Amino acid sequence: MINKVLLLFLGFSLISGEVSDNKTTIENNNSAGMLLGEFSQADLEKAPHSRWFVPGYENYKPKKEALEIIEKHIAEYEILMLMGTWCGDSRYEVPKFFKLLDEVDFDRKKLKNIAVNRAKKAPGTLDEEYNIHRVPTIIFLKDGKEVNRFVEYSIESLEEDIAKIVEGKEYADPYSE
Repeated sequence: MINKVLLLFLGFSLISGEVSDNKTTIENNNSAGMLLGEFSQADLEKAPHSRWFVPGYENYKPKKEALEIIEKHIAEYEILMLMGTWCGDSRYEVPKFFKLLDEVDFDRKKLKNIAVNRAKKAPGTLDEEYNIHRVPTIIFLKDGKEVNRFVEYSIESLEEDIAKIVEGKEYADPYSE
């Protein structure tokens, strides 16, 4: 009986989204290998995520003009990207984002990737510090301070929105007030 209660408790803990360490992969029927915490592009290139990541990455062709602007300015930034491997918008935008970074040879030491659960929570406090309510959220920082962010979906296109952000032009994500 005690074993059944313990298993039931552990099952509810996973479903409720409790997190405790820096990198966790939850395996249960509802999450299908959902990543949680820090991850790399290589993590998304592996099953089960590769089925959406690889085609999204390979099929993306960014607009040349926006890519040139990004390449010229992006080195000035550090980037914090939060996403959910379970989220349709993340599955659509994140492969393209990684392709953009590869195209402009962005220094990956200046990129931090955090996977969140369905409640938009991650290990640690970054989700709270940066007020994360939708994913993906890509935050552009200079000297540790937020300059701007891309949230959930593009206004024009991913590359055109990011080009505006890194060039310092006026840009407001879809949820800005």
